[in-house]
Amino acid sequence: MESLQYLVSEYWPHLAFVLSLAIGGTAATHAAMTKNDVRAAIGWVGVIMMSPLLGPMIYLVAGINRIRQDHISEQRNKSLKDYAPTHEASDVDVAVAAAPQFASLRVLGDRISRFPLRDGNHIRMLLGGDETYPAMIEAIDKAKRSIALQSYIFDNDSEGRKIVDALSRAHERGVQVRVLIDAVGSKYSRPPVIRLLRKRGIPCALFMTNPLGLRMPYANLRSHRKILVIDGCTAFTGGMNIREGFVTAVAGAATAADTHFMVIGPVVLQLISVFAHDWEFTTKETLPYDIWCCDTWEAPMPHVPARCVRSGPDRFIVGTHNMLLGAFAVAQKHIRIQSPYFLPDQSLLGAINTAARRGITVDIVIPGSNNLRLVSYAMTAQLDQVIRSGCRVWLAGGNFNHSKLITIDGAWSYVGSSNLDPRSLRLNFELDMEVYSRDLAGQIEALIDAEIEQSEMVTLESLASIPFRKRLRNRIIWLASPYL
Repeated sequence: MESLQYLVSEYWPHLAFVLSLAIGGTAATHAAMTKNDVRAAIGWVGVIMMSPLLGPMIYLVAGINRIRQDHISEQRNKSLKDYAPTHEASDVDVAVAAAPQFASLRVLGDRISRFPLRDGNHIRMLLGGDETYPAMIEAIDKAKRSIALQSYIFDNDSEGRKIVDALSRAHERGVQVRVLIDAVGSKYSRPPVIRLLRKRGIPCALFMTNPLGLRMPYANLRSHRKILVIDGCTAFTGGMNIREGFVTAVAGAATAADTHFMVIGPVVLQLISVFAHDWEFTTKETLPYDIWCCDTWEAPMPHVPARCVRSGPDRFIVGTHNMLLGAFAVAQKHIRIQSPYFLPDQSLLGAINTAARRGITVDIVIPGSNNLRLVSYAMTAQLDQVIRSGCRVWLAGGNFNHSKLITIDGAWSYVGSSNLDPRSLRLNFELDMEVYSRDLAGQIEALIDAEIEQSEMVTLESLASIPFRKRLRNRIIWLASPYL
């Protein structure tokens, strides 16, 4: 024992050096072997080797993005056929529903989504909390068998408590209720709403808590999905969290904007499938088909083809990324993009820029007033890359707009929870819908065009006029954009 103490006291610098090399070498090897993006691999190996002790700790927390990939994939595979058919080829004629050039995109969706494109859906666009939350509460109050609610942020504020009250009424009349909130998103309000849900006796859970035994959420793996399914027949999905800041009666002149969608039809089965698997992964409870799903829908006209597209750090990684690459490639006239956080990677930038160089009109609308200042700085640092290729970038006036909307050629729409930033495209669990409908695309186009009318065009000259110190700040923050 004394000899061991002597060795430690005498040679501790050498032992620390060997230990740091062993830990750093192991972490660097893991980064090199698991990162598919060469820039990410080089970056992490550099961070680890420059700081062999601190670097591996940072990599453990922020770099291992798919820490539970195999386990998550296994859980998500269980009983998938019980909720929604998979690996079916779509038989919908998208040339009739949308336009002939989308036939190849439908095939791409078959292979990426693993949900078939289903016809017979009715999709209604809802604007902001003034339309969305009352419609959700009305549907909850009509529920007879089951209510499944999943959200990234569910604030314990005036609007959140209205939703809780509606869920409580349903629970008291015997409706099966399940509520799933992201562990990071639940911390946006104090006290968190999950305490109120538990107090009311409503079954609820937090997504991705305590991995590796840590007493904190694993911040890089978040469920950003927004789902509400009533009796397996009616659903709500899109980009809206549950927050009073989107309601005019509360926020007044500072009301933030957003877009959500009410869905009736076969695609609801895909939405409840996603919820059921996230719930089973989180709680180990399997939701029975006969209570949580329905096989017939009375969808109002018009009927449109649609499907869900999952993405996340599991076997569906880069699902949305690949769908958008395909969508931008088939565009023939006009691409409209509205995103609160526009930070596409080089592959998506290449697809967008190539479309513009082909003569496609590309309009990109971003908030002039952003709720995340660092993200706004990083976006500004990257805008010149699309403007030089001929894209038109619009800085929206008015209040912050959280909408995530894409339309192509007035016939195809992509809506849901995904932002065009590294976190949404690779780290978050996201859920979007592709919709082949000229009617819906026309509504979204009108919404985006109205935003453009109140916007200021960003030009190379306006970017160059930004003081150098601010441009340098923006570029430095842009370097950290994958973790904003």
